Amino acid sequence: MEFKFTSKSEDDTIELAQNMESEKFANMVICLSGDLGSGKTVFTKGFAQALGIDEVITSPTFNIIKEYNGELPLYHMDVYRLDGKVDNLGIEEYYHKGGVVIIEWADTIEDYLPEERIDIKFKVVDDDRRILLIRPRGKKYEEICEAIL
Repeated sequence: MEFKFTSKSEDDTIELAQNMESEKFANMVICLSGDLGSGKTVFTKGFAQALGIDEVITSPTFNIIKEYNGELPLYHMDVYRLDGKVDNLGIEEYYHKGGVVIIEWADTIEDYLPEERIDIKFKVVDDDRRILLIRPRGKKYEEICEAIL
């Protein structure tokens, strides 16, 4: 099952993230993929705002993992620079820490992702528009997609 969402602006992407946040649960994993500038960090910003996080959200390219405190902890990961090698980082431990994990460039670490998660692929159409292909993996994630899309 795959859902398609057309974002006509950053505001649309933020609204989708906020709607998804309203269905959040502990140990939720959201995997984002797409080209540079396609909206992955914009999505994360919207989700973080809805969690009540006031800090400025930036892509953790050089830190790899940033932790934020909100309604639930947010673990924001950017695995772009890892070249698929995450063996010694303990990324899998974050899946069970009771927060929400959002991973940018998740498609580069496919073997380390949990079976149950939501995958969102961002495709650039033009300067403003994006097509988001949303694939829930697991019953909880299917229910979220059915509720918000």
